[in-house]
Amino acid sequence: MERFWTGSGINKNKAMVEHLQQYGVIKSKKVAEVMETIDRALFVPDGTPPYVDSPMQIGYNATISAPHMHATCLQLLEDNLKPGMHALDVGSGTGYLTACFALMVGPEGRAVGVEHIPELVDSSIQNIKKSAAAPSLKEGSLSVHVGECYAMKHGYFEKRAVPVPGTYRHKGFLTMEVLRGYNGGNFMVEVVQNDGRLGWQEFAPYDAIHVGAAAPEIPPALIEQLKPGGRMVIPVGNIFQDLKVVDKNPDGSISVRDETSVRYVPLTSREAQLRGY
Repeated sequence: MERFWTGSGINKNKAMVEHLQQYGVIKSKKVAEVMETIDRALFVPDGTPPYVDSPMQIGYNATISAPHMHATCLQLLEDNLKPGMHALDVGSGTGYLTACFALMVGPEGRAVGVEHIPELVDSSIQNIKKSAAAPSLKEGSLSVHVGECYAMKHGYFEKRAVPVPGTYRHKGFLTMEVLRGYNGGNFMVEVVQNDGRLGWQEFAPYDAIHVGAAAPEIPPALIEQLKPGGRMVIPVGNIFQDLKVVDKNPDGSISVRDETSVRYVPLTSREAQLRGY
């Protein structure tokens, strides 16, 4: 996506938001207020220009999205981020968008971040503690989690993959005995450690789901965790990607439309990400 400004002279969070309003990216008062309140500078690495409209490297082959993409996603999800609603941020990175979600859903709602790099989870919590979303973290309406481990049967990431008990989490292959009586059968499985593609079941269903990395297709587990009437925003594709808006209708059917062309890092396993995909 085209950058709306280069960042020259943009040295304050409020000025960044005003530019996004001038370019028509931010359309609502609520999104503007939230982005003014959550200072982006608290969520980028030291020495990084926080208000430049560009994605920034945050380590571990991950990035924080450009401000205009955060604004776009908040606008698309605004009606599903009302007080009391539940929101999931998959690939929460430095915690910026999760913090924005927390302000929008309020103390009666629930904002959940899932990130499969434990070091990013730890640093994101510290970032949030410095921000206006700190009370939500303290009161428990905002939480950030390291993605769970899940089993893959014969190398296929299953629609209903099996959570692996913490006692048995390790790399490589599990013996048949490990899962005997646990998942109803004996078969060889590979453990995918710390993976966010299956969301976070504990607080599902969600009114809003944001995915901060590109999937080759929409993960079925995330659709399952979307509440009827809920909306998911997710980049989909490999080399060529589209930001897709996924709405779950009251009858449980799904409507999908393309919002814009984008370029995100891939949504993948922790190991693949650390290898550079």
